[in-house]
Amino acid sequence: MLKIKLTPTGKKHQIHYRIVVMEENTKLTGIPVASLGHYHPNSKELVVDKDLLKSWLSKGAQPTDKIRDLLRL
Repeated sequence: MLKIKLTPTGKKHQIHYRIVVMEENTKLTGIPVASLGHYHPNSKELVVDKDLLKSWLSKGAQPTDKIRDLLRL
């Protein structure tokens, strides 16, 4: 099953996340199917491609709880 989830990137105290579509059971640093945007928790900056997000949701990809909270789905 495909999931829309956050993958960590950046340094230890300057972490930011990419919003990606991946298989449910892959590692966080695995190869994503598609990249939808990014999120910087320090500055609360959230950038998401809405059209890609809607298309992946219509294809059956399930968002994780954190993504659902961030995007308020």
